[in-house]
Amino acid sequence: MSTPRRLGRRLIQLYAGLVLYGASSALLVRAGLGLEPWNVLHQGLAELTGLTIGVVSIIVGAAVLLLWIPMRQRPGLGTVSNVFVVGIAMDGTLALVPDAHGAAVRGALLLTGILLNGAATGLYIAARFGPGPRDGLMTGLHRRTGRSIRLTRTTVEVAVVVTGFALGGTIGVGTVLYAVSIGPLAQLFLRVFAVPAASDGSTMVAAGTPRGAILRS
Repeated sequence: MSTPRRLGRRLIQLYAGLVLYGASSALLVRAGLGLEPWNVLHQGLAELTGLTIGVVSIIVGAAVLLLWIPMRQRPGLGTVSNVFVVGIAMDGTLALVPDAHGAAVRGALLLTGILLNGAATGLYIAARFGPGPRDGLMTGLHRRTGRSIRLTRTTVEVAVVVTGFALGGTIGVGTVLYAVSIGPLAQLFLRVFAVPAASDGSTMVAAGTPRGAILRS
Protein backbone atom coordinates (compact mmCIF):
# COMPACT_ATOMS: atom_id res chain seq x y z
CA MET A 1 0.00 0.00 0.00
CA SER A 2 1.52 3.34 -1.02
CA THR A 3 2.02 6.15 1.48
CA PRO A 4 -0.69 8.44 -0.02
CA ARG A 5 -3.20 5.60 0.03
CA ARG A 6 -2.33 4.71 3.61
CA LEU A 7 -2.64 8.35 4.67
CA GLY A 8 -5.96 8.59 2.88
CA ARG A 9 -7.23 5.51 4.66
CA ARG A 10 -6.12 6.87 8.01
CA LEU A 11 -7.91 10.18 7.40
CA ILE A 12 -11.09 8.41 6.33
CA GLN A 13 -10.93 6.21 9.43
CA LEU A 14 -10.34 9.20 11.68
CA TYR A 15 -13.31 11.23 10.50
CA ALA A 16 -15.62 8.27 9.97
CA GLY A 17 -14.81 7.15 13.51
CA LEU A 18 -15.42 10.59 15.02
CA VAL A 19 -18.72 11.04 13.18
CA LEU A 20 -19.81 7.55 14.17
CA TYR A 21 -18.81 8.22 17.77
CA GLY A 22 -21.02 11.29 17.92
CA ALA A 23 -23.90 9.49 16.19
CA SER A 24 -23.66 6.47 18.50
CA SER A 25 -23.61 8.72 21.56
CA ALA A 26 -26.77 10.37 20.28
CA LEU A 27 -28.46 6.96 20.08
CA LEU A 28 -27.65 6.44 23.77
CA VAL A 29 -29.25 9.81 24.52
CA ARG A 30 -32.41 8.81 22.65
CA ALA A 31 -32.48 5.41 24.39
CA GLY A 32 -32.73 7.23 27.73
CA LEU A 33 -31.32 4.28 29.67
CA GLY A 34 -28.04 5.81 30.79
CA LEU A 35 -25.11 7.50 29.08
CA GLU A 36 -21.37 6.98 28.99
CA PRO A 37 -19.58 8.87 31.82
CA TRP A 38 -18.55 12.08 30.05
CA ASN A 39 -21.91 12.44 28.33
CA VAL A 40 -23.65 12.24 31.71
CA LEU A 41 -21.72 15.42 32.51
CA HIS A 42 -22.42 16.94 29.09
CA GLN A 43 -26.14 16.26 29.42
CA GLY A 44 -26.23 17.69 32.92
CA LEU A 45 -24.47 20.87 31.78
CA ALA A 46 -26.82 21.08 28.80
CA GLU A 47 -29.79 20.94 31.18
CA LEU A 48 -28.22 23.68 33.29
CA THR A 49 -27.23 26.03 30.49
CA GLY A 50 -29.86 25.41 27.82
CA LEU A 51 -27.17 24.62 25.25
CA THR A 52 -27.32 21.46 23.16
CA ILE A 53 -25.39 18.46 24.41
CA GLY A 54 -23.18 18.60 21.33
CA VAL A 55 -22.21 22.22 21.95
CA VAL A 56 -21.48 21.40 25.59
CA SER A 57 -19.33 18.48 24.45
CA ILE A 58 -17.29 20.86 22.28
CA ILE A 59 -16.86 23.37 25.10
CA VAL A 60 -15.85 20.72 27.62
CA GLY A 61 -13.49 19.10 25.11
CA ALA A 62 -11.79 22.44 24.46
CA ALA A 63 -11.50 23.09 28.21
CA VAL A 64 -9.98 19.65 28.79
CA LEU A 65 -7.54 20.28 25.95
CA LEU A 66 -6.33 23.40 27.75
CA LEU A 67 -5.43 21.19 30.70
CA TRP A 68 -2.92 19.46 28.43
CA ILE A 69 -0.71 22.56 28.51
CA PRO A 70 0.59 22.25 32.10
CA MET A 71 0.95 18.49 31.57
CA ARG A 72 3.03 19.10 28.42
CA GLN A 73 0.80 16.93 26.27
CA ARG A 74 0.97 17.45 22.51
CA PRO A 75 -2.31 17.23 20.60
CA GLY A 76 -2.56 15.67 17.16
CA LEU A 77 -4.94 16.20 14.29
CA GLY A 78 -7.25 13.60 15.80
CA THR A 79 -7.22 15.38 19.15
CA VAL A 80 -8.34 18.74 17.76
CA SER A 81 -10.79 17.15 15.31
CA ASN A 82 -12.33 15.15 18.16
CA VAL A 83 -13.27 18.32 20.02
CA PHE A 84 -15.47 19.57 17.19
CA VAL A 85 -16.56 16.62 15.06
CA VAL A 86 -18.06 14.46 17.82
CA GLY A 87 -20.25 17.28 19.16
CA ILE A 88 -21.44 18.32 15.70
CA ALA A 89 -22.25 14.72 14.76
CA MET A 90 -24.10 14.20 18.03
CA ASP A 91 -26.34 17.22 17.55
CA GLY A 92 -26.92 16.33 13.91
CA THR A 93 -28.02 12.81 14.80
CA LEU A 94 -30.26 14.04 17.61
CA ALA A 95 -31.97 16.34 15.11
CA LEU A 96 -32.71 13.37 12.84
CA VAL A 97 -33.57 10.62 15.35
CA PRO A 98 -36.81 11.11 17.31
CA ASP A 99 -37.34 10.25 20.94
CA ALA A 100 -37.73 6.52 21.52
CA HIS A 101 -40.88 5.04 23.05
CA GLY A 102 -41.27 1.51 24.33
CA ALA A 103 -38.81 -0.73 26.12
CA ALA A 104 -37.94 -2.75 23.01
CA VAL A 105 -37.06 0.28 20.90
CA ARG A 106 -35.08 1.90 23.70
CA GLY A 107 -33.20 -1.33 24.37
CA ALA A 108 -32.38 -1.71 20.67
CA LEU A 109 -31.09 1.85 20.50
CA LEU A 110 -28.95 1.26 23.58
CA LEU A 111 -27.33 -1.91 22.25
CA THR A 112 -26.84 -0.42 18.78
CA GLY A 113 -25.32 2.72 20.26
CA ILE A 114 -22.82 0.78 22.40
CA LEU A 115 -21.81 -1.50 19.52
CA LEU A 116 -21.33 1.43 17.12
CA ASN A 117 -19.45 3.33 19.80
CA GLY A 118 -16.99 0.46 20.09
CA ALA A 119 -16.55 0.40 16.31
CA ALA A 120 -16.06 4.17 16.26
CA THR A 121 -13.41 3.96 18.96
CA GLY A 122 -11.52 1.32 17.00
CA LEU A 123 -11.75 3.38 13.81
CA TYR A 124 -10.38 6.66 15.07
CA ILE A 125 -7.75 5.29 17.45
CA ALA A 126 -6.38 2.86 14.85
CA ALA A 127 -5.95 5.86 12.52
CA ARG A 128 -3.16 7.04 14.88
CA PHE A 129 -3.72 10.78 14.71
CA GLY A 130 -3.55 11.29 18.46
CA PRO A 131 -5.85 10.52 21.40
CA GLY A 132 -9.01 12.43 22.22
CA PRO A 133 -8.73 15.27 24.74
CA ARG A 134 -10.24 13.25 27.57
CA ASP A 135 -8.01 10.22 26.97
CA GLY A 136 -5.00 12.53 26.87
CA LEU A 137 -6.07 13.94 30.21
CA MET A 138 -5.98 10.42 31.68
CA THR A 139 -2.54 9.63 30.31
CA GLY A 140 -1.23 13.05 31.32
CA LEU A 141 -2.43 12.60 34.89
CA HIS A 142 -0.90 9.13 34.88
CA ARG A 143 2.50 10.52 33.93
CA ARG A 144 2.33 13.52 36.28
CA THR A 145 1.10 11.65 39.36
CA GLY A 146 2.62 8.23 38.87
CA ARG A 147 -0.77 6.65 39.55
CA SER A 148 -2.07 3.89 37.34
CA ILE A 149 -4.19 4.76 34.31
CA ARG A 150 -6.97 2.62 35.75
CA LEU A 151 -6.97 4.66 38.98
CA THR A 152 -6.78 8.05 37.28
CA ARG A 153 -9.47 7.06 34.80
CA THR A 154 -11.77 5.73 37.51
CA THR A 155 -11.29 8.81 39.69
CA VAL A 156 -11.97 11.26 36.87
CA GLU A 157 -14.94 9.38 35.47
CA VAL A 158 -16.60 8.87 38.85
CA ALA A 159 -16.24 12.62 39.41
CA VAL A 160 -17.80 13.52 36.05
CA VAL A 161 -20.64 11.01 36.48
CA VAL A 162 -21.50 12.27 39.97
CA THR A 163 -21.35 15.89 38.84
CA GLY A 164 -23.36 15.21 35.70
CA PHE A 165 -26.01 13.25 37.58
CA ALA A 166 -26.35 16.05 40.13
CA LEU A 167 -26.97 18.45 37.24
CA GLY A 168 -29.60 16.23 35.63
CA GLY A 169 -27.59 13.84 33.46
CA THR A 170 -28.94 10.33 32.88
CA ILE A 171 -27.36 7.28 34.48
CA GLY A 172 -28.83 3.80 34.42
CA VAL A 173 -28.39 0.31 33.08
CA GLY A 174 -26.88 1.75 29.91
CA THR A 175 -24.11 3.43 31.90
CA VAL A 176 -23.18 0.11 33.51
CA LEU A 177 -23.47 -1.88 30.27
CA TYR A 178 -21.30 0.66 28.47
CA ALA A 179 -18.65 0.51 31.20
CA VAL A 180 -18.30 -3.26 31.07
CA SER A 181 -18.53 -3.71 27.29
CA ILE A 182 -16.72 -0.78 25.68
CA GLY A 183 -13.22 -2.05 26.51
CA PRO A 184 -13.60 -5.47 24.85
CA LEU A 185 -15.46 -3.92 21.90
CA ALA A 186 -12.81 -1.26 21.38
CA GLN A 187 -10.00 -3.83 21.47
CA LEU A 188 -11.86 -6.00 18.96
CA PHE A 189 -12.37 -3.14 16.52
CA LEU A 190 -8.82 -1.86 16.99
CA ARG A 191 -7.68 -5.16 15.49
CA VAL A 192 -10.31 -5.04 12.75
CA PHE A 193 -9.37 -1.51 11.64
CA ALA A 194 -5.60 -1.66 12.21
CA VAL A 195 -3.76 0.21 9.45
CA PRO A 196 -0.81 -1.63 7.82
CA ALA A 197 2.55 -0.15 8.80
CA ALA A 198 4.68 1.53 6.16
CA SER A 199 7.77 -0.67 6.43
CA ASP A 200 6.77 -4.31 6.29
CA GLY A 201 3.02 -4.54 5.81
CA SER A 202 2.46 -5.51 9.45
CA THR A 203 -0.25 -3.74 11.39
CA MET A 204 0.12 -1.06 13.99
CA VAL A 205 -2.65 -0.27 16.43
CA ALA A 206 -2.84 3.08 18.14
CA ALA A 207 0.89 3.55 18.46
CA GLY A 208 1.76 5.33 21.65
CA THR A 209 -1.75 5.08 23.05
CA PRO A 210 -1.98 3.05 26.28
CA ARG A 211 -4.70 0.42 25.92
CA GLY A 212 -6.17 1.37 29.27
CA ALA A 213 -6.89 4.88 28.08
CA ILE A 214 -8.94 4.20 24.95
CA LEU A 215 -12.44 4.09 26.32
CA ARG A 216 -13.41 7.81 25.70
CA SER A 217 -12.03 10.41 23.46
